[in-house]
Amino acid sequence: MRIAFSGIETGRASVDSVAGWVSAVCLLGTPVLVLLAGLVPALRAHRLPAARAISAGGAPRAGRGLRVQRILGGTRLPRPVTLGLGQPFARPARTLLTLAVIVLGVTTVTLTTGLTSTMVAYGNLGRGDGGPVIQVQAGAPGNELPRPELSDAQIEERLRALPGARSVRARALSQVTLVGQSQPAFADFYRGESAPYADRLFKGRMPRVAGEIVAGPAFLTERGLKVGDRVVLVLGGRRATTTVVGQLVEGDARALEASWDTLAQLAPGTGATEYRVRLAPGSDAEAYATAVEAIDPGLRASVPDSSKTATVTVVGFSSVFTVLLTVVAALGVFNTVLLNARERRRDLGMLKSIGMTPRQVVLMTVTSVAGLGAVGGLLGIPLGVLAHRLVVDHVGVIAFPESMKDVWQPPQLVALLLAGVVIAVLGALVPARSAARMTIATVLHTE
Repeated sequence: MRIAFSGIETGRASVDSVAGWVSAVCLLGTPVLVLLAGLVPALRAHRLPAARAISAGGAPRAGRGLRVQRILGGTRLPRPVTLGLGQPFARPARTLLTLAVIVLGVTTVTLTTGLTSTMVAYGNLGRGDGGPVIQVQAGAPGNELPRPELSDAQIEERLRALPGARSVRARALSQVTLVGQSQPAFADFYRGESAPYADRLFKGRMPRVAGEIVAGPAFLTERGLKVGDRVVLVLGGRRATTTVVGQLVEGDARALEASWDTLAQLAPGTGATEYRVRLAPGSDAEAYATAVEAIDPGLRASVPDSSKTATVTVVGFSSVFTVLLTVVAALGVFNTVLLNARERRRDLGMLKSIGMTPRQVVLMTVTSVAGLGAVGGLLGIPLGVLAHRLVVDHVGVIAFPESMKDVWQPPQLVALLLAGVVIAVLGALVPARSAARMTIATVLHTE
């Protein structure tokens, strides 16, 4: 995956290799993290008295867990549920660590879900009513195509007359100088309907008359401009005073867009070098492209690739990242439930001896972490929403409008809340079933 992130200068950057120190840090840092994670429980274990270690898993200790279970026992909830809900209070430190793992999992799911929705909305940018788009290139000096035999006005008229054409937008590209700026810029001058492309605006409006320009966030940031500022463009010795009337959602860091009337002030008589034709929904794009090239030998028509590589990349990365973090969170819950089950094997034996069924054991064990999953969902959702905002607001080369950032709907939030419970249940299910299969004889044998 060469395209790793968007850059300020060109709009994309590639990473061909990873520095050697990164591999070294990962190779040495992982064992260090493992050692640090095991240091605290190791220090606690070496201070544990022998008698207490031998009796581990034996008689239950009095504490918050038993008091909570007694309080819940006065409710109408099933007894396995009340016993399960009280278990997390017996081991507060372990419960907090498990809760942290679940919160991390829910936060990740929330973040990646939001990024996926934002990138899908971004991928649909500029598609308008969904009709196909045809790119028509006209011959120009330095171009491999011959000069068109038809005039600029005649070409546009023919393109509009072909079956299926809905709108035609002409484009001319020139390199201009901005007074007070050291670096030149590329200016795209457009003629024709701008309404179908209005969704490309982050704020402001599209150029309508002479002296109005728009640009992407990278261009404006790099040159210290904002909507409302005045800029003097110079082309071939001619000058035009322009005003920034809008900011695009995205755009090249070296390019701005202006109206055709502005081009008439800077370079009168310049013709278009490219035409963007939007067809009606359901039109045959290939047939239209073939008809265009039959109009004039100086025209070449193509159907732009509608796939969004960046969108597919982000969505795929988000999906993989979500699965990985969900598995890690579920494994953290699995570890906690397994430890609790082994520590409480005598309790389980006693409960079974008085009639608790394997299904009730599973219900009790799963309930002990399902409550943590619900709490983790309540804590993880706002953290994920905040992380999503921080990411999309600091992309730099893209200014996502509120419609692309406000992607959370009540059904999604409910599903994300349940994600914490699902993570907890997935992690607890295997050790819960193992505990349910434990026989009374096995418990007494291990005592």
